[in-house]
Amino acid sequence: MEGVDHLAHERKTAQFDVEAMKVVWAGSKHELDLSDRMARLVASDPVFRKDNRTMLDRKELFKNTLKKAAHAWKRMHELRLTEEEAGKMRFFIDEPAYVDLHWGMFVPAIKGQGTEEQQKKWLPLAYKMQIIGCYAQTELGHGSNVQGLETTATFDPNTDEFIIHSPTLTSSKWWPGGLGKVSTHAVVYARLITDGKDYGIHGFIVQLRSLDDHSPLPGITVGDIGDKFGSGAYNSMDNGVLRFDHVRIPRDQLLMRLSQVTREGKYVQSDVPRQLLYGTMVFVRQTIVADASRALSRASCIATRYSAVRRQFGAQDGGPETAVLDYKTQQNRLFPLIASAYAFRFVGEWLKSLYTDVTQRLQANDFSTLAEAHACTAGLKSLTTSVTADGIEECRKLCGGHGYLSSSGLPELFAVYIPACTYEGDNVVLLLQVARFLMKTVSQLTTGKKPVGTTAYMGNIEHLMQCRCAVKTADDWLNPYAIQEAFEARAVRMAVNCAQNVSKAPSQEEGFFSLSADLVEAAVAHCQLIVVTKFIEKVQRGNVGDGVKEQLQVLCNIYALNLLHKHLGDFLVTGTITPKQGALVSEQLRSLYSKLRPNAVALVDAFNYTDHYLGSVLGRYDGNVYPALYEQAWKDPLNESDVPDGYAEYLRPVLKQKVRLARL
Repeated sequence: MEGVDHLAHERKTAQFDVEAMKVVWAGSKHELDLSDRMARLVASDPVFRKDNRTMLDRKELFKNTLKKAAHAWKRMHELRLTEEEAGKMRFFIDEPAYVDLHWGMFVPAIKGQGTEEQQKKWLPLAYKMQIIGCYAQTELGHGSNVQGLETTATFDPNTDEFIIHSPTLTSSKWWPGGLGKVSTHAVVYARLITDGKDYGIHGFIVQLRSLDDHSPLPGITVGDIGDKFGSGAYNSMDNGVLRFDHVRIPRDQLLMRLSQVTREGKYVQSDVPRQLLYGTMVFVRQTIVADASRALSRASCIATRYSAVRRQFGAQDGGPETAVLDYKTQQNRLFPLIASAYAFRFVGEWLKSLYTDVTQRLQANDFSTLAEAHACTAGLKSLTTSVTADGIEECRKLCGGHGYLSSSGLPELFAVYIPACTYEGDNVVLLLQVARFLMKTVSQLTTGKKPVGTTAYMGNIEHLMQCRCAVKTADDWLNPYAIQEAFEARAVRMAVNCAQNVSKAPSQEEGFFSLSADLVEAAVAHCQLIVVTKFIEKVQRGNVGDGVKEQLQVLCNIYALNLLHKHLGDFLVTGTITPKQGALVSEQLRSLYSKLRPNAVALVDAFNYTDHYLGSVLGRYDGNVYPALYEQAWKDPLNESDVPDGYAEYLRPVLKQKVRLARL
């Protein structure tokens, strides 16, 4: 019971009100209570057990996922859960499933791109799950380049139908979740062709399977694309392949909010601005940022609790060994990840409010902030998912050998999470989009157009290009204004430098192509500035107790100064700080880690995760790690018998062979 005592002692050292920090993390008391109720509801239901996921073969795993989704649907009705409660319940069930794409992509696509009439027809069916949908965009040959998709939708005026066709192998739809075995319908993206002219990519509602026996409809070839990385993990999802052989659908199954084809085959743009499509994209990407904070907080919670329990080396005269969490190398790797989880949580909160603002503006035909919001969400999706994927793997390594066990929860969490670096926009491609926006913003500075939102700092370009960091002591790096100015100056100087170099190229496109690596780094600098700024703002305006505010300040400083330390080259090359000031950053970080150390376990407790949700023997709340590890080992199917299957056929002959020594 050593681990139990260790964590109990850690919790006694906390210098702040953990319950108050739980509210800060959740966003509100309502959100905390809601999460509490749904997490405990899921944890108490044996159907939602997940400790055996990695031991199931693919067919068993998938069938078990179908069972959980059906049971969840039943419980939602029995308990009369609200939409908000149902969403929370699905989150804590914590298993990738077809419902994710049905609610997260199929329904929003119809809402965003369907006419009022189409919404009245399709949404009631989707809400009752009388049809199940997915989002079929990505193809075998094209992902990020949506305009390069090959699937065609050719209008036939003789029958008033579109003919959906896959003209090549590479035009096969590939990857859509829920497509492989479950979805009855899909929003399919294809090239709209009418009267011999290609009008580009449009969305169509296409039925894939019979609603009577679930068999694929004529002309449709559909299946699962196969096993994916990791045990359990995303293999509970039926990512699919789909090919069309001249499949006919009614003309009114073209999503027609933005454009339509008349009975005669004429292509007509509606009065609704195309920019409205970006609202859905902003929504999806802000949810991905929120998911990043949850995944990283989960991993850092496991690593922190285990690091407090685990003892290694340092014993003197038979005394106790040193807690791994007390080693400075462990703190240097782990504490910035805890800080990053909090940073991503707060920037995710801000993105939610940004989405609300953009939506209201779009409804009023105000597109003034749309480009900035689009670039902002694209960049933050890229930044947070990349850091989180790397951070989960770092947490696995921080747990030593035991972190490699499936029962640690970390290998599966990593395997489930890493697709986020690719879906909804490849991370490097998204950063290049941000870079284009930054280059445009820089070019407009001379025209008198004032930058807005997250680029507003560029309006202070004359000062930021010339200013020198005033830091003289390590404690000066605790000044939020000094930190923010350093990040603003670096971002501006990197953007301006890229803009100048692009302008020297024979053409702008050649400049972008040859300088793409530099442009990505400039985009990262801009996105890091956004997160630092929002964290600083959260601390400064937070109406919380002194102990909580002090811990938030420590976390904020660790987040910012660790970034500064990691990207020291950028700050030095741009002349933002001096080498001596860079050395003072390292000195201050050591001091900050010492301040955080007594509160580390309490800070991850504030995430308020149940043991069921964490799914880790290493991250157990009670710290009883070693008995749990031992007990879990005996649950493995290999341990169902003392003598393994295959002994008689393969092992006994080897053990009983009579070896003859050859004569030379």
